[in-house]
Amino acid sequence: MKRSILATAIAFVGVVSLHASSSVAPAHSLVASLLRQAPGLRSEVLRLALDAAGSAVERGLVQRRNLLTVIDYSMPSSQERLFVFDLASQKLLFRELVAHGKNSGDNITSYFSNSPSSLASSLGLFVTEDTYIGKNGYSLRLRGLEEGVNDMAWDRAIVMHGAYYVSREAIRVLGRLGRSWGCPAVRSEIARQLIDTIRGGSPIFAYYPEKSWLVSSIFLKDHARARSARNDSSNALMSSK
Repeated sequence: MKRSILATAIAFVGVVSLHASSSVAPAHSLVASLLRQAPGLRSEVLRLALDAAGSAVERGLVQRRNLLTVIDYSMPSSQERLFVFDLASQKLLFRELVAHGKNSGDNITSYFSNSPSSLASSLGLFVTEDTYIGKNGYSLRLRGLEEGVNDMAWDRAIVMHGAYYVSREAIRVLGRLGRSWGCPAVRSEIARQLIDTIRGGSPIFAYYPEKSWLVSSIFLKDHARARSARNDSSNALMSSK
């Protein structure tokens, strides 16, 4: 039995199990409710994030099941592309600007890496860890969960922190945000509040339509199989007409 979007969210908040026969409409309702509050975020990206995070919950990798952070790197840096949701209350908590790595692109990203010294952002599913005070001030450690994709994040010191170059003024002057060394840097004014909200074991899903990652991610395989089954069913129906 395939995991539905709503069943994924239920797994996060740990309330009840849901039978497949009643899952389709509520799943659409959940996604629609979150998307109404998150201009710019596409349904497909949110569904992938829910699927990936739900898979991590099932593997015991997520402690804070009610939260989900989505970063959509397919959007330009001049747009708010970081979204934090409270799944228990179905509310958007933050919609924020977020920087990408210097070597990932200018305003639009095109390159991602897991390699040390790449100065590029990484894709995939992360989980938040503890905080510390470093050279960039109050910062949040991130642990990459995907081997070969983002599992070097800890060693690379890929963390969330505030940065002066993440601002509307930077966009006005540069036409884009300033860039990090691979960290998802956010506005200095919001950094502490955002970090304290998601710290301590909540999932972060960093998206870009990179085909090799989408088909190989262990956290997205169930989604890919479900998509394939739907396509096969649609093709069968079309061929029978």
